[in-house]
Amino acid sequence: MTAATDHGANALRMRVGIGATAGVVQHSDLRFSRLAIDQPTVILVRHGSKTLHADGRAWQVGAGEAIAIAGGSTFDVTNRLASDGRYEARWLILDADLVERARRQMREIDEIGDIDGARTVHGLEPEFCAALGRAFDAITAPVPDRIAEHRLTEVLAWLSLRSVHFPPMQAPSLATRVRRLFEAAPAERWTAALAARQLAMSEATLRRRLAAQDATVGTLLADVRMTSALLLLQSTGLPVNRIALDVGYESASRFAIRFRKRFGCAPSAIRSRTTAHERADGLPDRC
Repeated sequence: MTAATDHGANALRMRVGIGATAGVVQHSDLRFSRLAIDQPTVILVRHGSKTLHADGRAWQVGAGEAIAIAGGSTFDVTNRLASDGRYEARWLILDADLVERARRQMREIDEIGDIDGARTVHGLEPEFCAALGRAFDAITAPVPDRIAEHRLTEVLAWLSLRSVHFPPMQAPSLATRVRRLFEAAPAERWTAALAARQLAMSEATLRRRLAAQDATVGTLLADVRMTSALLLLQSTGLPVNRIALDVGYESASRFAIRFRKRFGCAPSAIRSRTTAHERADGLPDRC
């Protein structure tokens, strides 16, 4: 089953149980704080460069390079333009269960350490780039799920040859479980009581356990909505007021206030710096 938020080439597209993909094109340097990556993700930078910071560490990704990011990680992210005034990247978000199945198939990874947070991948072979292209296309291609899964697993096999492996699945924290609940339906009228029912616990237990993780239902919901809105602004041509509705805000002005508070700029500023209709898919022979 596939879904897309927009008919443009850069649309955020999802295939349930397989993964998701989105393209981003920018014409201005942008920096975002505390971006949560909840699922195993591979980002291919086509033009410009990307820098990720977390816990005093930094990962630099240049044009033609990729980075593999473990799920459950949070980074400060800076995207910088190339000399031609352009930044372009393609995201591949992999279903965590698919990654775990691939781990079991690639038994040699038991002898090699997993990535800690993220790992850059340099000097991509043309065949590796072609595999990435097939994986991006597989999200919406009219092929059976088994074939789509095979195409994403091929990317994991290429990463394995570079000793890049996603860590095994861990039981998600309660905060992560709540985030995933909200990510599946950011426009839902979420309350602590509703979230607690979905997670089969009492509201008091939910609040107490989240507090122990320095989180609240309100802060998690707000962050999920803003992060979802950012990705939609970067990767689709949807109007800002439509995006506001899609992430749970009936008032576009209230949405804009919340967005500015979270990212330090108005939603329209992101859109004016990003050309969502430009192609970021359709990889050439090289990455």
